[in-house]
Amino acid sequence: MFLTISTTGTPERPATDLGYLLHKHPDKAQAFSTSYGKAHVLYPEAGVERCTAALLLEVDAVALVRRGKGKGRGGAPDAALAQYVNDRPYAASSLLAVALSSVFSSAMSGRCNARPDAPGEARPLRIEIPALPARGGPDLVAKLFEPLGWTVTAEAVPLDTQFPEWGASRYVHLVLESESLTLAEALRHLYVLLPVLDDAKHYWVSSDEVDKLLRAGEGWLPGHPEQKLITSRYLSRRWSLTRQAMERLELVRLAEADDSEVEEIDNAVEEPEEMEGTEGTEETAATGASGASDAAGTTAGTDGAVPATATADGPAETDVPTEDRPTPLAVLRRDAIIAALKDSGAARVLDLGCGQGQLVQALLKDPRFTEIVGTDVSMRALTIASRRLKLDRMGERQASRVQLFQSSLAYTDNRLKGYDAAVLSEVIEHLDLPRLPALEYAVFGSARPRTVVVTTPNVEYNVRWETLPAGHVRHGDHRFEWTREEFRAWAATVAERHGYDVAFVPVGPDDPEVGPPTQMAVFGISDMNEKEAKAA
Repeated sequence: MFLTISTTGTPERPATDLGYLLHKHPDKAQAFSTSYGKAHVLYPEAGVERCTAALLLEVDAVALVRRGKGKGRGGAPDAALAQYVNDRPYAASSLLAVALSSVFSSAMSGRCNARPDAPGEARPLRIEIPALPARGGPDLVAKLFEPLGWTVTAEAVPLDTQFPEWGASRYVHLVLESESLTLAEALRHLYVLLPVLDDAKHYWVSSDEVDKLLRAGEGWLPGHPEQKLITSRYLSRRWSLTRQAMERLELVRLAEADDSEVEEIDNAVEEPEEMEGTEGTEETAATGASGASDAAGTTAGTDGAVPATATADGPAETDVPTEDRPTPLAVLRRDAIIAALKDSGAARVLDLGCGQGQLVQALLKDPRFTEIVGTDVSMRALTIASRRLKLDRMGERQASRVQLFQSSLAYTDNRLKGYDAAVLSEVIEHLDLPRLPALEYAVFGSARPRTVVVTTPNVEYNVRWETLPAGHVRHGDHRFEWTREEFRAWAATVAERHGYDVAFVPVGPDDPEVGPPTQMAVFGISDMNEKEAKAA
């Protein structure tokens, strides 16, 4: 296997700086032992104006078979023979990618003690690979490299130059050129995309390959148009690993879009110690879930403080009311939401920001709701919801009624269109106020269900929570809590802007002075508003 990396320079910025970046001296030919043979690094040319480093990998076919523990023995004769007679010594593959990461590990990570600023500087680069297996041909090579800033020349290698009628082989002669990339970026591109093009890996693919992919793909893979193909092929089409990687990449994309950290995005819930027979401390500020992130659409029903004495808003350790333990507010809220959905005649319902899935679980008990979709930006929340619902053990008919997937309400999502109703239960207060217009458009403008149910805390009622210090919100992640007047004004503006009617329903005891603990708005599209909206 053979690969060259070339760059050009000037007297002020000599091309031989490539030697510092690669941590390999241009005046020396060096050899490195690998698990599959020997890697050689040498410089065919090393001058001020132009410098080229070459990586030559000599593959030991016998060592390759031994590391595979005799894989192929006892099977078909051609399978056993293929372990020894193959293209591995010549065609760039995952073996070359492993050699790149081993021999040029410092360069790939962007470290250079001798020239600390050099790794972050873009420079003219030319990479040539004479024989690269490409399942998908030159077109796929271009689709993979061009979005990353490369000028791609991929010429198909004929099966036999003496017999052109035989056509092209699956190999290409690849030349990549760029003046806008750093060397570290170039090496990370090759590390991921060489095995993707070969569509094979020559070692066991385990869960740590997901971490390797995300590290090497940092900064470019989350937004790559061929992300799904790259992820699937890199992980040898192992669907469980591919799904795990895609979920983590989506979190990275959302975090980058929100200019925040992944940990801030995926902070919706803390996994409860007991999953069954509890409300999980929904109304307990001290031990409740951590709330939703700025990316929106996370963790419904995790708000509130516990009153010092048992009231109608009482503690949420159980759903079963007794004479000493009144119905928890979380249960009253779900009952009010389900009643509003029944009144609307909805059959297909979205729970936007489903959190641990309590509302989805309650909706599944009523057969009138034929399709229930729970969305959340937090994969941790969705994992807990899946366990709560026992999706892996659910009967086929019941499982066909429910679906959980990751989505952020800060962005439009075509998967949310066409439903009868959507619920935003204790979600909006987790967004910074400047983000509300994005949620508003995503739900009321883009998804546009006929009915939308929104619940949020009533800040005026907070004085009735004896354990909640004055001036504090009910949950540490709340960006705001509205008075009844503020909530009604927002809801009326949204309704007018998007062609909905809106009605308000108190949830919990309606205190004559401060109102109910939870306020609920039920938006509905009237036939008149629907006609006007379509005309507009």
